[in-house]
Formats: sequence, structure tokens, C-alpha cells
Amino acid sequence: MGTMDVYIHILLLCVLLTSCMAGIIDQEDASHPCNRPCQDGAAPMTCKYDFTVEWYYVLSKACYDCPFNKTDCDRPHCVAADGTKRAISVVNRRLPGPGIFVCLNDTVEVTVRNKLFSSDGITVHWHGVFQTGTPYMDGVSMVTQCPIPSHSKFTYRFKAGNKGTHFWHAHSGVQRADGVFGPLVVRLPRTIDPHSALYDEDLTEHTILVTDWLGDLTVSRFVAHHHRDGDNKPQSILINGKGAYQLYGNKTTNETFTPYAVFNVDKGRRYRFRVASNGILNCPIQISVDDHNITMITSDGRPFEPIEVETFIIFAGERFDFVLNARQAVGNYWLRAAGLADCDSSFKGAHQLAILRYRGSAEDEPLEEKGYNASIRTGKLLNPWNRKKDDMNVPVVDLVNTDPNNAAISKPNADVKFYIGMDFNKIDNLYFHDPTYYPVSAIEYNKHLYTPQFNHISIEVPPAPPLSQLDDIPMERVCNHTTHTDCTTRFCECIYLLKVKLGDVVELVLVDEGFAFNANHPIHLHGHAFWVVALQKISESITLDKVKEMDRNGQIRRTLTNAIRKDTVTVPDGGFTVIRFVADNPGIWFMHCHIEYHVEIGMGLVFQVGEPEQFPPKPKNFPKCGDRKEEDDDTGANTTSCRVWGYSSSVRGVSATDSLIVFVAPVTVLVSTFTV
Repeated sequence: MGTMDVYIHILLLCVLLTSCMAGIIDQEDASHPCNRPCQDGAAPMTCKYDFTVEWYYVLSKACYDCPFNKTDCDRPHCVAADGTKRAISVVNRRLPGPGIFVCLNDTVEVTVRNKLFSSDGITVHWHGVFQTGTPYMDGVSMVTQCPIPSHSKFTYRFKAGNKGTHFWHAHSGVQRADGVFGPLVVRLPRTIDPHSALYDEDLTEHTILVTDWLGDLTVSRFVAHHHRDGDNKPQSILINGKGAYQLYGNKTTNETFTPYAVFNVDKGRRYRFRVASNGILNCPIQISVDDHNITMITSDGRPFEPIEVETFIIFAGERFDFVLNARQAVGNYWLRAAGLADCDSSFKGAHQLAILRYRGSAEDEPLEEKGYNASIRTGKLLNPWNRKKDDMNVPVVDLVNTDPNNAAISKPNADVKFYIGMDFNKIDNLYFHDPTYYPVSAIEYNKHLYTPQFNHISIEVPPAPPLSQLDDIPMERVCNHTTHTDCTTRFCECIYLLKVKLGDVVELVLVDEGFAFNANHPIHLHGHAFWVVALQKISESITLDKVKEMDRNGQIRRTLTNAIRKDTVTVPDGGFTVIRFVADNPGIWFMHCHIEYHVEIGMGLVFQVGEPEQFPPKPKNFPKCGDRKEEDDDTGANTTSCRVWGYSSSVRGVSATDSLIVFVAPVTVLVSTFTV
């Protein structure tokens, strides 16, 4: 091979791996052997990664003269974020963290080293990977595993068995809100991708992670908001860990910001973009690209019939793929991300920009307006926030799934049905309102803490992971429909459990009553994909009983053929979302609101799918944790009977007419740090 051939080969490799382009990845991601074109019939690979989690800082000494010298902002270990100097928690000193780009059925092996010197535990969840056969790798602290202690390590090993755009993130405390998250993409061979004819390029550099962003450590904001009247509104949004917010005075005469993310395209080519939301607070994010319509093709890794729109909204935990046809004049165009709800212009107008750059154009910013209002694009919108369906607002329930139908989902009635009502409830949450000294009824309104709950219950974090330590779960702390009382006037907390048989078709009628605020709750189910069979906003508010009445009267129309399949979906305020899934993955699985502040104070529940003896065997030497019992012998052996979490017909599924599942917590509950 001659010198010129070698040079051309290097250039082509650089383009294929995108290591020469500004984007989400660095050389390490681009050169990983698993980041490759996927070939039909090729043997799967084992893909190994090392994650070191530690505390870090925005614009650290690694950044030298950033943002005044923009090239310094791309130095190794430089995290510029939106320019606000603050402590962060990161993996491998990157924001977002390392990318995992693999092919379907590869084996992923990630060794997580906890170097958080504050002694915080850590777990990592692989959001969108259902861990079929490997539930112990799901990464939910105190549900599927013990937190990884500081100065120790844990290796996750699982099959990348779920196609599509996903992401990984911390699932312990509020660490993902401070930076512990990154992309996870499971590609298909082009020959079996149903949408391969719609795009020319599926480049790693066109993976986009968006997140709302706070100006200081999340735990500080969390404590101030819940114990007093602290600000819980994001100041900005990050696109691939970058953006402009904090203005810096130049050392000479000019002013400058930290740099925007840049996405390069060639005129005349069609590009697949993959978008995931690590949303933290009540901040749905609207995405659009100036002067370009986009063709939406998948959500949460599942394909649907293409739909062309001007813009779409992505809720916390969701993923969407779209195709952009680069057919405009060569130049620079804004890619816009505008926060809604608690991020809208009535608060701080959180928004962010990135640059879509046609090759051959000057490396300049677009000339169009940058402000929040300019980022709210009108036109046809997919996945609206708290709007009723019309010609210009397309809810996800209207999407047509292109994967094969599942006959079990299409039957008129599910095997088990649960009604889950949710809202912010005005009660004396014992963690934040002492009913004797400062009850919610006795303090000024701006210091009220309204508690987001499922069926007026807050989930209590188990004292040990039930998936791996069934013996250590005390029965009196588990709730079901036989342990019910009035939780509308007092704080109810328990290990909220719903049990289903392996193979059951399960239907959940999720109702956001919407009496307290104009908000929303993006609901994420672990271990399973579900079909969205109904979704409707009725009014500004609605009761659970009213939705039950509508259901009894046949007023909830279900789409049972070609329904879109997802693992995260919003429930509209004053409306409902109905989902169905086949309980075919035995284990203990978390379902929760994906807004960090909501899940952190208990807006979740766990499903037990199947009998304990049907669970996959626990990995050898799997770590244990939990309460020390006086009756334990010197070896630490636990003598509690496994009947505590055993399958019982008395806690079988709840039907449409059954009462709510409730449990009254004793007033002596002590405040602890939640780790769900």
C-alpha cells in the first residue's frame, strides 16, 4: 500500500469512526472494536468497558484557557458544560460519559469502579436493555443489587438483546442528575433494519443526549426544595454535555460563551439522528432543526411507520430516532432544544442550541435568533405535552408499530389489570413535614411539599435487594390490596409490590389526576417493553374513579393491533395512558416516574414476575447488604424465611373493581437517603 493509499485509508477510517468530528464521542469511543458496521450472520462480540466514577468540576484545570480559547474546551478531561462552574459526578472525566455502541446480541461487559471519595454508593442502569435472563444486571440500587461501595468495583455483564437507541445512567441517589449518564446504542444490520432505505448514514457522532441542567449540585437543590422553599427550576439544557449559558468577559475586548455541540452533514445525504433524554426535573424538551423538517422513525428502540414533522417533544427517559435530509443551502443551522413545563419562559426559559453544519460552510454560528421564544417551533408536533390530540399534535398512541403483532396483546381483556392513580398529594410526608411541629397545614404555601405518589403510596426502599435477598425482606413492610386504609389524609409508605404470574398479559391504566399542578409523569418500566394501547388528555384534572367509570362504560378505546411499543411514556395531566405488557421476564422489576425528584421521594413500585424459583439463578459471589439482625450468627447467616416474599394468591393481581393498595407507615420512620 502506497503512502497516498495509507493517507486515504486513514481519512476514510476517521470519517467512518467520526473521531475527527465534533460530537458526543472521543477517540476511545470511535476506536472501540465493537463500534463497527453490523453484518447479518456475523458472530457477536464481547465488548468490554471500564467506567471510573468520581467527583469532578466544570472548567477544571484540564480546560486551560477555555472558553476564551475554544480549542482548549476540547482537551481531554475538559468538561465545559454550559459554563457554570460547579461540582459534578462523571464517568472517566467525561460529560456525557463513555459511549457504548454495539451490534444486536453482542455481550456487554462494564467494570464500574467507584471512586466517589464521599463514600456514596453507585449503581448503573442500562436504560432500554431488558436484561432477559440477567435481572441482577439491571442496576437498580436496593432492588436488583446492593450499591457498589466507594473504592470498590462491580462488573456488569449482559446481552445487548434489545435493538435501538438507549442510554445508561446512575440509578442511585441523584447522581445521574450531576452527570453520570451516557449513550448506549444497539444497532441492527442494515439488511434487517426496516427503515434502512430512508437514510444514507447512521453515524455515531449523530447520537444526541439532552438533559436539563442545574447551576449547582443536585443534592443541595433537592434538600433546599424539600425542606424549605428552594428553587427546583433548571437554568439551562445541555446537548451532548455542551452549551452556552454563562457569559465570560474576554481577556481583551470581547465576551464569549462555552462552545455548542456541532453536527456535520454533507449536502444531499440523509442522516439518521438518535436522541435520548436524561431529563432530571419536570422539563419536557422540544427538539427542532431550523429550515428542516424531520422524519420520525423509532421510539425507545422500536420502529413505527415514518411520520414527517416540524418538531417533537421528548420526555425524561424517552428516545426518538429521526432522519434529516440535508438538502438545504450549504450553511449553518440551529438545532434547538427548548424546555417546557418547569423550564418554560414563565420560569427561567431553559433552552439550548447546537449547530447543524454543512461541510463547506464557514465555522460560524448561524445568524438566526438564539432566544427561548425562537426555540419554540410551530407546526406538526409529535408527542405533545398536556395537549389534546388534533391535526398538528400527534400523541405516540397514534404511531403505527412496524414490528410483528403479538397475539397475546390483541385479546380484548388482559389477564391482570391494575389502576394506578397519580398526583401531588397534600399530606404530611414524614420526611419533610413533622405533623406536630411543622405540618403542611400550618406553614406558608411556598414551603408546602406536595408528595408525588402512586395510589397515595410512597415506595419504601427495601432494606436489602429483594431480587437477590428475598429472605431479608420483612413481610410487614410489603403492601398489597389486603393491607389498605385511608391514605388520602396520612402519609403511607411501604415496599409497594404488584405480583403477576409468568406469562400474564398485564394492563396498567395510568391516570394523572392533575389537581395540584399542570405537570406530567413520564413512566418507565424496567425489564419489559409495553404496548401503548390508549392515551388521552380529558381535561385540566380528572379523578381515578371517573376513569374507572369511563372504562366500565366502554369509553376508553384501545388500539390492540400495531400499537406502538415503548418502555417510557408520559401520562398527560388530567388524562390517562393505558399500557399492556407480557410478563415474560421473571424477576423483580422497578416501575417509576423518571423525574428525579419524584422517584427520589418514592414515586414508584415493583413488579414481581413469577415465583422466586422461576427467577434466573443468582450469580456466584453476588454481593449482599442489608440490616444486621441480632439473631444472625457469627458468620452473618440470615435465618429469615423466604416466605416473606413468596408468591401468594392473596396478593395476586388487582382487577378493575378492586380497592387501592395501601399501607400506613408508622410515624417513627427515620429520614434516610433514598437510593432508588
